[in-house]
Amino acid sequence: MASGGAEQQGPVTCGSWIRRPESANWAVFGRSRRKDSSSSSSSSLLEIFSFDPKTTALSSSPLTTYVLEEVEGEPVSIAVHPTGDDIVCSTSNGGCKLFELYGQESNAKLLAKQLAPLKGIGPQKCLAFSVDGSKLATGGVDGHLRILEWPSLRIILDEPRAHKSVRDLDFSLDSEFLASTSTDGAARIWKMEDCVPLTTLTRNSDEKIELCRFSKDATKPFLFCTVQKGDKAFTAVWDISTWTKIGHKRLLKKSASVMSVSKDGKYLALGSKDGDICVVEVKKMEICHWSKRLHLGTCIETLEFCPTERVVLTTSNEWGAVVTKLTVPADWKEWQIYMVLLGLFLASAVAFYIFFENSDSFWNFPLGRNQPAKPHLGAFLRDSKSSDDRNIWGPVDM
Repeated sequence: MASGGAEQQGPVTCGSWIRRPESANWAVFGRSRRKDSSSSSSSSLLEIFSFDPKTTALSSSPLTTYVLEEVEGEPVSIAVHPTGDDIVCSTSNGGCKLFELYGQESNAKLLAKQLAPLKGIGPQKCLAFSVDGSKLATGGVDGHLRILEWPSLRIILDEPRAHKSVRDLDFSLDSEFLASTSTDGAARIWKMEDCVPLTTLTRNSDEKIELCRFSKDATKPFLFCTVQKGDKAFTAVWDISTWTKIGHKRLLKKSASVMSVSKDGKYLALGSKDGDICVVEVKKMEICHWSKRLHLGTCIETLEFCPTERVVLTTSNEWGAVVTKLTVPADWKEWQIYMVLLGLFLASAVAFYIFFENSDSFWNFPLGRNQPAKPHLGAFLRDSKSSDDRNIWGPVDM
């Protein structure tokens, strides 16, 4: 969890992991203004912390801090490019701003730049980069949906009336589709090749589709959505080859405020409006981790899997940032896989040697009257060496 001293700078409004070189991970948080004892408001901030996988903790103090201008308002949402070098932040008053990240832990620095096509467009509820980093999608509180090429910022989709108000959005693994949901319960699919709406997900009149995430394991082409039906909440699955619903299950059993899928697609996580999270194994669609009252009585605003560890990052206005280690089976490390392969190779070599030395007794073949017994391995080596010196063509008549 971020340190108590950092929390005094104001409540956390949004956050995200940042993948750095050599499998390092940092985290970026947006903090809103607060009122101090003198009734003067402090500025909103962007802060970056390092992460220690051994202790499962963020650094006690930020690596770098950027103070937002007062006219920009407060951070609303954050998206980090897959390379970890670019951070896009939406603010309540100023639209979106780009922050380029430079340096290592000892000299980290944020350089702010304007994004001309996204300047002054109002608060964006959702920001998302495509998996390949070639596109950026923004979903506004006003229902305006935009998709831009990255880093050229060429607008490839500009739909002012995409929704009543954008609730959530996500790119498919191949960056071919974008799913978006609305506060009125509608969900639409957009095809990136044509930049047009492809279909609208079907639902009953008493159902509201709220959150959406594509599968990420490259074998199961699914779209996960949370659906609210009266006071009942469940997670539904759509087949993206036909866009038909193939099933649903009650997992969190309460209204979800945020959803996330791990980078390898093995796990799905749901955060509730009263501070609980559950993690689901996608293959079985069964809960494998619960953290109840993680943000006691507060809506979870951010829920994101760490890129390289079985850890999730959550944020809320009341409790700030929390890092949680998941109680799931540990993944195999690369060196462990190599050790297993080496062991199999050595075992095969030993088995071959034993088989060769005991082949006669093993097969129990009878020997003929003039058939010699099986020669030893050394005999083969000696014979092969001496045979090289003999003339295989026989005597030659000159």
